[in-house]
Amino acid sequence: LAHSLRVLLVEDSKVLTERLTEAIRQIPQVELIGTADTEATAVAAAKRDSVDVIILDLHLKQGTGFGVMRALATTQLKPRIIVLTNYDLPEYKNAAIALGATHFLDKARDYGRLPEVLHEICETHLSKH
Repeated sequence: LAHSLRVLLVEDSKVLTERLTEAIRQIPQVELIGTADTEATAVAAAKRDSVDVIILDLHLKQGTGFGVMRALATTQLKPRIIVLTNYDLPEYKNAAIALGATHFLDKARDYGRLPEVLHEICETHLSKH
């Protein structure tokens, strides 16, 4: 496979990380390159591995998804960011979009849409190569 979409999963729930890992691995042309459960490990992984997409929880073991987005905003990296959160609040959504999130999904309601969103990103991403 010449180009696959490189995805970093940032989520502090082990159960959800396992479920999402399974779901992501089912999607053709999408490669899960790592997982992180703190702001620091997420930023380090994003800088170390050229990541195309970050699936980002807002509440992490240490730090927040907002902190991850702020840290990445100061770099040349421009991964697409899919926020996946339990906190589906308009002010959170607005703040996330302002920090560069391309999608804002509610874990309870939109969980099942994640593969579809990744697939869409994959198509636009791969058509650029």
